[in-house]
Amino acid sequence: MSDTTAIHDDTMPKVIFITHDGQEFPVDAEVGRSLMQVALDNMVPGIIGECGGTCSCATCHGYIEERWSDKVPQGNGIEADLLSCALDVRPTSRLTCQIPVTDALDGIIVRLPEVQA
Repeated sequence: MSDTTAIHDDTMPKVIFITHDGQEFPVDAEVGRSLMQVALDNMVPGIIGECGGTCSCATCHGYIEERWSDKVPQGNGIEADLLSCALDVRPTSRLTCQIPVTDALDGIIVRLPEVQA
């Protein structure tokens, strides 16, 4: 993490969350967990996850670095509808509850918006 040394397990994929003000939170992620749950498990600020990952809110909005876009599953219509209600939506916006961690995502960078809504 930015102020402390994170312990990294080389057998688990690493996810790097970057808050709107540039703080980096590199965390180990269990394969199969959603990016949202990984953020909540590691107390990453900026992800609320109000609905618990049921894809019924947009409080886990994040920006997937473009170079990773072909490695994450495509969003569905429900996700697109929810993102239409989010603030500061960008072409790389995704609901992190809809992206399961895989080994192929090792090193993925997820930037977080200033405000979740």
